[in-house]
Amino acid sequence: MGPNILATGPKDARTTIILAHGAGGAMDTKWMEDICQALSRQNVQVLRFEFGYMAARRTTGKRSPPPRANGLLDEYRQVISENANHRRLVIGGKSMGGRVASMIADDLYQQGVISGLLCLGYPFHPTGKPENLRTAHLATLRTPTLICQGTRDPFGSKDEVASYGLAASITMNWLDDGDHDFKPRKAVSGKTLSENIEAAAQRISSWAAELNDVRKDG
Repeated sequence: MGPNILATGPKDARTTIILAHGAGGAMDTKWMEDICQALSRQNVQVLRFEFGYMAARRTTGKRSPPPRANGLLDEYRQVISENANHRRLVIGGKSMGGRVASMIADDLYQQGVISGLLCLGYPFHPTGKPENLRTAHLATLRTPTLICQGTRDPFGSKDEVASYGLAASITMNWLDDGDHDFKPRKAVSGKTLSENIEAAAQRISSWAAELNDVRKDG
């Protein structure tokens, strides 16, 4: 395991998820901790890491903006190469982290390195700019993929995503009245953020259980 990895969940879990953070939140935010603990309760191991620009904030204190997604691909590939020794390996991330993972997933899947892709709140378009879609590669994606998305996510709501023509390999898991962080309006849905996070973790676990192993020897 790499030196800058934050591990949650059982080491002997059948499924391990390498999870990247979003554009503005570090790997140890409360939201990341909550989803990882929920996955741990589902017997899933999660390995969190930070891209270089986010890790630098811890030493410099400066909130520099993230590079473009294309500029983070090699960093993610390096983390996978250092942490790929798992029976069933899924890559993914929160928002931007999931987008970066989606851009390298097919090559790794075809090489037999990963079993699937997980996106937590995929940024289908910038907020307020629904015409600027980030979906071209999702139309031909071959990797088994689960996208957990709030139904009113400003980066891609349920009504918007219905028109995108995503690949058949992609399964959508809609979280009732959730925003980009899955948070619902309790007065509208009667649910809480914790309930939506728990529901997402349960769905991730059941989806991952159907994926193929990349290692047969545990």
